[in-house]
Amino acid sequence: MEKDFLDNILEVIENQDAVKLKAILENMHSADIAELCDTLDVDEARFVYRQLDNETAADVLVEMDEDNRKRLLDELPSELIASKFIDNMDTDDAVDIIQEMDEDKQEEVLAHIGDIEQASDIVDLLQYDEDTAGGLMGTEMVVVNENMSMPECLQEMRKQAEDLDDIYNVYVVDDDGRLKGVFPLKKMITNPSVSKVKYVMDEDVISTKVDTPIDDVVQMIEKYNLVSVPVIDSIGRLQGQITVDDVIDELREQQEHDYQMASGLTSDVETDDSVFRQMWARIPWLLIGMLGGILNSMLLGKFEPTLQGYVGLLLFIPLIGGTGGNVGTQSSAIVVQGLANGSLNISNIWKQVFKESAVALLNAIVLSLLVLGYNVYQFGFTEAVTYAVPVSLFALVLIGTLWGTLLPLLFEKIHIDPAIATGPFVQITNDLLGMGIYMLVITLII
Repeated sequence: MEKDFLDNILEVIENQDAVKLKAILENMHSADIAELCDTLDVDEARFVYRQLDNETAADVLVEMDEDNRKRLLDELPSELIASKFIDNMDTDDAVDIIQEMDEDKQEEVLAHIGDIEQASDIVDLLQYDEDTAGGLMGTEMVVVNENMSMPECLQEMRKQAEDLDDIYNVYVVDDDGRLKGVFPLKKMITNPSVSKVKYVMDEDVISTKVDTPIDDVVQMIEKYNLVSVPVIDSIGRLQGQITVDDVIDELREQQEHDYQMASGLTSDVETDDSVFRQMWARIPWLLIGMLGGILNSMLLGKFEPTLQGYVGLLLFIPLIGGTGGNVGTQSSAIVVQGLANGSLNISNIWKQVFKESAVALLNAIVLSLLVLGYNVYQFGFTEAVTYAVPVSLFALVLIGTLWGTLLPLLFEKIHIDPAIATGPFVQITNDLLGMGIYMLVITLII
């Protein structure tokens, strides 16, 4: 958002010029208004919201940064939250908002929702784990019965569509509410009006269960290029749908989380978070890294008498440490990516391990030969450093790559986020591994 435009709005807000502010907001997209509210304090944001109609206010709230939204909602009464926001949201968005509140406020907001059916749907959705399809789905969709004729189907679709912003698919169910297929809108035009829905629907419909992990849903939508996917319960009854816009938001959050985990941040932080919040998100891995450095220095101290006579060996310690961290991070990043997009699973783990080992062998040969050539030129054929460094490097690339490959698989097995393996953890462990190998080789050669 441009500074001049922002300064102008801030001046309007400061002057409490509601008429002028409302005129400005009418020409803005809800996402831009949300961006504006993210830069304001709570009182200023409240003044902005008072100038918005209920539908726009609900859209803006959904688009706001989670922390800023929570601060705003904490200052608003439950009745206002229900009437101005929740009543004008799709159920999946409403559930996301309500989940951010404490239990007492959740109950107060639910009690003030005007539409009893919507409140019931929200209560049902709140029972699902937020990391499953049931926790992500919405209940707004067009549903027709398989025994309807074309005129009946068209009438029912028109009736339901009045309350929907978008229609992705028309789902067909039987008398018990079980999902039977998808009704293509094209067939409404091309088939005789006497036909029943069940004779023209597509029975080959891709669906997911309410307890399916979100990661699997994301992979399903990406794999089959779906715009929406129906969600069913254990006996096949249609419960809701997940749309591609919900998946995009979820995918973005996962990518941000994985990137921060790989960077050594223990919790989600934003650039506008407080200094202390950012500090606490970073300090754990920094402390662990410092501990790794201390262990490295202790290890080197054990070999101090050996190293005193071969000062040249000390010059290659940064090379050993850096290479170990790099090869481990590269291999773990490939595995984490494979686990995330579904291309790597239990059935082909050893195939990946073998492939990484082959790559590591080639890399180890190239790197060790380059270092050997440099050392021969620099130190000659008779110095211990000439052979200790390339041999250590060869062993480290092989072992470090294998460790970087197996570590995220181990984390996945014990249900720990594998993204940790692409960050400081693998670098710290490979630093220790590299120093251990280097000192062992030095001892054997000398």
